[in-house]
Amino acid sequence: MTNQDYQRYAERHAPRSPARKNLLWAFLIGGLICCLGQLLGQLYGAAGLDEESAGAAASISLVFLGALLTGLGVYDTIARTAGAGTLVPITGFANSVAAPALEFKTEGLVLGTAVKMFSIAGPVIVFGVSASVVYGLILCLIG
Repeated sequence: MTNQDYQRYAERHAPRSPARKNLLWAFLIGGLICCLGQLLGQLYGAAGLDEESAGAAASISLVFLGALLTGLGVYDTIARTAGAGTLVPITGFANSVAAPALEFKTEGLVLGTAVKMFSIAGPVIVFGVSASVVYGLILCLIG
């Protein structure tokens, strides 16, 4: 059996992914998370915060809720159904920080929780900060 024959055989016998259903759930749950963020921003705005501060407070609230739901074991259940709908919003970032920290807490505070906390989110943070510095330097040079 050649590699191509085996590839065709494996594709025929592999279970089909319910792509439409997965897309729908990702869209719905991701949309609900984004709507919650918008609602929080409007509530903070109505409480007297300016638009920028209300947006920051909404983002902080979503990160807190994502980490809290991860700690309670609820976020993983939602993510199994929603897939990328929970990974793309900012709550997915909170989950990517909190989940490894919880998983490796038995290895100790420093070598477990602190080291593993940023194993997934660390590169994203480093790239984000580095890109911000580069973009800021370019902006200073241009105008």
